[in-house]
Amino acid sequence: MHESKPLSNLGQQMLSKVPEITIFFWIIKILATTVGETAADFLNTNLNLGLTNTTFVMSALLLITLVFQFKSEKYVPVIYWLAVVLISVVGTLVTDNLVDNFGVALETTTIIFAILLLVTFAAWYASEKTLSIHSIYTVKREVFYWLAILFTFALGTAAGDLIAEGLSLGYLISALLFAALIGVVTIAYYRFKLNAVLAFWIAYILTRPLGASLGDYLSQSPDDGGLGLGTVGTSAIFLVTILVLVTYLTKTKRDAPSRVSAD
Repeated sequence: MHESKPLSNLGQQMLSKVPEITIFFWIIKILATTVGETAADFLNTNLNLGLTNTTFVMSALLLITLVFQFKSEKYVPVIYWLAVVLISVVGTLVTDNLVDNFGVALETTTIIFAILLLVTFAAWYASEKTLSIHSIYTVKREVFYWLAILFTFALGTAAGDLIAEGLSLGYLISALLFAALIGVVTIAYYRFKLNAVLAFWIAYILTRPLGASLGDYLSQSPDDGGLGLGTVGTSAIFLVTILVLVTYLTKTKRDAPSRVSAD
């Protein structure tokens, strides 16, 4: 297995282009989900692009970034995390479009994206016999991986909004609730030996509503239960933090994936 090997075949082996799961992975993931919520609101409202135009623009940027991600022959932190930030924004916009432009109920969108995610996982496992992100070393698996991530963001947005609105918990309580659920998954993994792949994907889904609730709490006005930092301030703070962490990881290679063997 060599970096220079061409990837003309969907099953062709390559170096893993997914980072190791470290504390940095989860920190940047939560920051990215928060940016996905606040940046979507900023582009839609503050720049007056409207929901449809914002979706077109961000989807185009995501596709361009994914082209670079797929063409890359190894894990490149800047490209990978830019794709995650953009897919976070697009996942949010997909749900918002269905709810706001097409009048689809949050209950329905939650069910739809849950089914799509399960279908993606089923097809992925049927084809590759694994859902582990440590095994992302073929183009086919990378396609499944990014498709699953898109649906986790869309599902997290729909389910998070459904819980926040249905239970009227408020932004801070909602954030604490999802943080507690992630804590339960963490304990189940370390203490009760919950399957690592299952634990990862459950936590990955839960970080989406956690980030969204956190973003809303920071950006919304005090009258609406937030701290009033605004979408501009919140997005800027989190984007700068992401940039600092990604720069650090690029230089130190602390999250560089290990070489993998075929399975």
